[in-house]
Formats: sequence, C-alpha cells, structure tokens
Amino acid sequence: MKKMKNKLLYAVLFIALVACNNTRKKAAKISTEKVEKVTDLTPLQKQAKALFGQLPTTAATAEYQLSSEKIALGKKLYFDNRLSKDNTISCNSCHNLNNGSGVDNLSFSPGNNKGSFGGRNAPTTLNAALQIAQFWDGRAKDVEEQAGGPILNSVEMAMPSKTAVIKRLSAIKEYNHLFKTAFPNAKTALTYRNIEVAIGAFERTLLTPSKLDDFISGNKTALNDKEKKGLATFISIGCVSCHMGNDIGGNSYQKFGVFSDYWKLTKSKKIDKGRFDVTKNESDKYVFKVPSLRNVAKTYPYFHDGSVKKLEDAVKIMAKLQLNKELTPKETANIVAFLNTLSGELSPQILNKNKKQ
Repeated sequence: MKKMKNKLLYAVLFIALVACNNTRKKAAKISTEKVEKVTDLTPLQKQAKALFGQLPTTAATAEYQLSSEKIALGKKLYFDNRLSKDNTISCNSCHNLNNGSGVDNLSFSPGNNKGSFGGRNAPTTLNAALQIAQFWDGRAKDVEEQAGGPILNSVEMAMPSKTAVIKRLSAIKEYNHLFKTAFPNAKTALTYRNIEVAIGAFERTLLTPSKLDDFISGNKTALNDKEKKGLATFISIGCVSCHMGNDIGGNSYQKFGVFSDYWKLTKSKKIDKGRFDVTKNESDKYVFKVPSLRNVAKTYPYFHDGSVKKLEDAVKIMAKLQLNKELTPKETANIVAFLNTLSGELSPQILNKNKKQ
C-alpha cells in the first residue's frame, strides 16, 4: 500500500512538472538571489521544492529592470488618489497593502463614480508580477499594462483620457522632478507609458515569502504536523496540477467547473464566461486564470465574483468542481492549515504609508 501511495505521489509530481515547464521558461527571466544549496531535505520538502521552487526577491525581468527611483515613483503613484477623476480612488483603494492582503476584501470594488462597482473581484497585487498575465481573463500581459487599465476605466478610476492624466500630473512640480529622475534618458519623462512602468516597478517588489518558503529552504520545523499533512494532501489529491510554481498558481488558464457548472456550488448571481469575453473562442467559456494561493487566507471573498466568503468552503468547492473529490472534514482542515502557511509579510519599508497628498 505504501509503495502504491508513493507511486501515486510521484505520478502527480511528474504531471505537475510537465505542466509547469513553460512557466519555468518564463520564470527563468526573473532575477533571484543565490542561496546555499540544501541537501538534507525530507521527502515532503523535496516534493514541495520541486513543485513550487524558490520565491525570488523581486520580479524584475530583462525587459523591466528596477531602480530605486522607479520604485519610489511607482509607490507614490500607487497610493495617489489624484489618478482618479474626482480624486477619490487610488490603486491602493482596491488593492490595499496596509491590511497585508493587497485586496479590499469586498466581492466587488466601488469605483470613482458613486454607486458604480467593478464587475469582478479585485485580485491581490501581492506577488502578481510573477504571473503569466493580469486580470481574471488575462487580458493584460503584465503588471505594467494592467496598471494603466483601471485609471481610464469609466467604472473604476474614470479618468477621461491619457492626455487628461498627463495634464494633471504635469501640473504637480514634484511629479515632474520624480519622472525625470526615474527616467533620466527619456526625451519626455512624464508619459502615460512611464506611469505604467513606474507602478509596475513598485508592484514587482511586492513579494511575500512565507513559512512554506522557510520549509522548502530546509527548515524542517517551519510547518507543524497539521500543516505538513495539509501540504501532503494538497499534493496527493492533485491541487498542484494547477497551483504550482513559485506563486502557487497564476501560471495557467483553467476552466472553472470541470466536473460541474461552477455557479451551482458558488451560488453566483451572474454567470461569468471568463476568458471567452476576450478571445470569443468557445473553448474559453468559463476559463479563468488560475489565481495565486499566496496570502489566500487574507484575500477573501473567493473566486472571480467574490461569491464565497470562507476559505474552508472555497477549498471544498474547488475539490469537487476541479477534481471531483469530496473532502473529509479532516482533509479540509489540514489543507486550510497549509494554505495559512502561504501568508507572508511585506517589508516595513513598503508598508510605510505615503504622506497625505
């Protein structure tokens, strides 16, 4: 029986590693720090390390190199309400860093215009730069492109045009200086594209190492027995077929509801067709980008429509919809315990609130 169990675990591991091959090619572009090689790992640590890898210190890439000036400018823009039509909404309004989640914990986020709400649950900006694309439907290729979307969205920050954004920021002496410092070689520093790049630079620093990373790095006591059982169950039942890589997800698109219509279990008020709205391909109906599970205990409510409030319920729904498995109360509790180990903290420097605008 033990041999059969080991064979099953290795089979799941093999499938996950094959599926994550393309993700690893992309992740190879991301800068990481060299760490001392750890050889004395338990079998569970080795499995976790193979599946999840190492969280980098930043999500800088060959295309998007970071500088302290770009990061500082991006941080200021991220917290600035003046990027919205009526000076009421900032990036941080919906993607709150001060509560340690990168979200507002609402099903749908209120926009600049009174009574307006976004159509999908706001994803966390924490670790988002590691993912294959942005938004639930993947319509933005990276955090830079994503950063420019909400500013001009009539339901969100509602600025009328890129020109209006540039005109407003150009009237602020501090921003003229900050853009010239952050983009010293640009003929015109304060451009809409550079707004996107600066915010993206800041978001590429929003990485949150957790207890799981300590465990993978060789600390055998980083997880307690219940958390280890949860990790083992998470692997053995097949959760890792979608939630793998250093962001524990975010590296593939999957149909939400493989074994049943998702709305039958989530009780969603609206049936969202997901990526189909972008591609118009029938095969993309009800397909969404797999979310990262880092900080998942803090990013409630769950799913694209924020239809489920409790993590326990979300875990059971996912097991049933995606794997056709009915989890026992003990299995559910153990997986939830493991998922709590994925919560990490931003550095104090990032969490420092900007001065009032």
